[in-house]
Amino acid sequence: QLQLVESGGGLVQPGGSLTLSCASQKSPLDYYAVAWFRQAPGKEREPIAYISNSFSNRGTTTKYSDSVEGRFTISRDAARKMAYLQMNDLGPEDTGVYFCAADLVPRGLEPEYEHWGQGTQVTVSA
Repeated sequence: QLQLVESGGGLVQPGGSLTLSCASQKSPLDYYAVAWFRQAPGKEREPIAYISNSFSNRGTTTKYSDSVEGRFTISRDAARKMAYLQMNDLGPEDTGVYFCAADLVPRGLEPEYEHWGQGTQVTVSA
């Protein structure tokens, strides 16, 4: 069973940056596609970034929601069983709980992922 743990959230000023980490506690992430989701206060959880597994014969694929395209970067480190979300130029609209999720099926920005972390809070405020 895959266990995912997010870290790196916190309070940041508008225009600032944060990097979130997603660690797999037990199993390698290599075969799993990974996505980051965000749940803003009072809103449904939404997918914002996706990265394909480490073994795609077409190379690594990434996808982003329109709301974060150009500001956020998803990446992975197979050796460390980690995935990351680099977030730049943050605004108050980026406030929310951020979750990482993984699945053997390459689901892209679909919501139905099998494995989930517990989430980490990101607050963007002056």
